Amino acid sequence: MSKSRVSRRQFLNYTLMGVGGFMASGMLMPMIRFAVDPVLEAGAAGDYIPTSQKVSELTEEPVRVDFTYDQVDGWYESEVTGTAWVYKEGNQIVALSPVCKHLGCTVNWASDKEHPHQFYCPCHGGRYEKNGKNVPGTPPTGPLDEFDVKEQDGLLYLGAAKPNTLV
Repeated sequence: MSKSRVSRRQFLNYTLMGVGGFMASGMLMPMIRFAVDPVLEAGAAGDYIPTSQKVSELTEEPVRVDFTYDQVDGWYESEVTGTAWVYKEGNQIVALSPVCKHLGCTVNWASDKEHPHQFYCPCHGGRYEKNGKNVPGTPPTGPLDEFDVKEQDGLLYLGAAKPNTLV
């Protein structure tokens, strides 16, 4: 036998620490899993969202196209409505985000009587050319974002927004 014996006080200390640690880990594990689980789920970031816009009906004049998609924030799932300005440039379909780069207001096509062939932001007078390039001397700091597009069964599908490649 060893000469160093464990006293009753040390034995109780070790026992209580072990039981307390076991109980704490039993409470912490579900909390950690609850916090980390949504991060580990696979997302569908590369998916295209269907719209009701027929590609055959698109012209050189931008039209507003509304679309809806499911958005998941942690554990809350909601249906979100989005908008894009879509037109044809030759054989290419162009879809621009309506979000102004100045303060995030919504731009409209041909809503300014002085500049009928530009996008106009009514918040602070921002203007964009048809391809989404911001007009110098107006408040926007950059061009409108552009959506990835594809055609499937004659309908327009919109992908993720990305920086504008037309300017």
